[in-house]
Amino acid sequence: MNWRSIGALVHKDLTLFFRNRFISVITVLALVMFVVIYFVMPNSVDETLEIGLYAPVVPPALELMQQADGGLEIEEAESEEALREGVTEGEYIAGLVFPADIMEKFELGQPPDIKVYFASDMPDEIREAVNVIITEMAYLQTGQTLNIDLQAEILGRDMAGAQIPQRDRMRSLFAIFILMTETFGLAALISEEFEHRTAWALLVTPMSVKDLFTAKAILGILLAFSQVLLLLAVVGGMNAHPLLIAIALLLGAVLVTGVAFLMASLGKDFLSVTAWGVPVMVILAIPAIGVMIPGAVSDWIKAIPSYYLTDTLYQVANFGAGWGDIWRNLLILAGFNVIILSAGILALRRKFQ
Repeated sequence: MNWRSIGALVHKDLTLFFRNRFISVITVLALVMFVVIYFVMPNSVDETLEIGLYAPVVPPALELMQQADGGLEIEEAESEEALREGVTEGEYIAGLVFPADIMEKFELGQPPDIKVYFASDMPDEIREAVNVIITEMAYLQTGQTLNIDLQAEILGRDMAGAQIPQRDRMRSLFAIFILMTETFGLAALISEEFEHRTAWALLVTPMSVKDLFTAKAILGILLAFSQVLLLLAVVGGMNAHPLLIAIALLLGAVLVTGVAFLMASLGKDFLSVTAWGVPVMVILAIPAIGVMIPGAVSDWIKAIPSYYLTDTLYQVANFGAGWGDIWRNLLILAGFNVIILSAGILALRRKFQ
């Protein structure tokens, strides 16, 4: 392998990349825009009490409490299963299930058995508030304090005291978009070289096809990795386990480089590359959207390679997950990289035939 030729080609491609005003402006603009969006977004969460309720009989005291407290929103569910689903999907931060004999128990001065489902992102103070609401309801209904037996259940990850601001959830989405921005640039550069026959001209020199693909891969990985690393460093995504995050980003850069090769093999010019790139970007962004909106997607997103990058960034940056927690993600992502990069190289080779 001729490393001198590879180095010269990488230098040439970097120069051409940033000479293209559209690509260079989009690259810088995307990086600045995501940083600005991150810091403009609120760094706290809304803790309005939105509670779901499944009850054959609703105590009048609860309705009076809802009318008196503007911060309390109670919505009745059709079934207990629907209530659990609503809590899991984030529609409610908590769910209450009242027994059918709740009014009889109140009349006898006996504490009813009440089930409480908590959302995974509910902090301790909100859980305590729900307990206070139930105790207050019993007092208003009976005129005496009852020691109610609450059967509490956490649905999903217990995040009490560790809520994640929405802007921190969006870091994975920002990273995916930055990686895909560089994918557009590399794919457009490669497709233009094929369109103007520059790739064949390079092979007249001592450079081999293997050297050519190596240089393109180095260029793509370098551009994608350096910019996404800078982005996460600015928005605080590198605070926990920086080496682990860096390795995950490097694997992500390899992934989008393979995607760029596939896009370049399918497109004939920048417009056709863009036509292929937009749906690809949407697909790769789906796992990051799932992080922002829990419950919006199901387990099928694990078939998307970017899921393993998104999940790694989210777990490490927000929960301090270590090697033992996410090594499977890195291994699976590396496997996808081998498949996609190999497919991209084979697809580009066919253009030489």
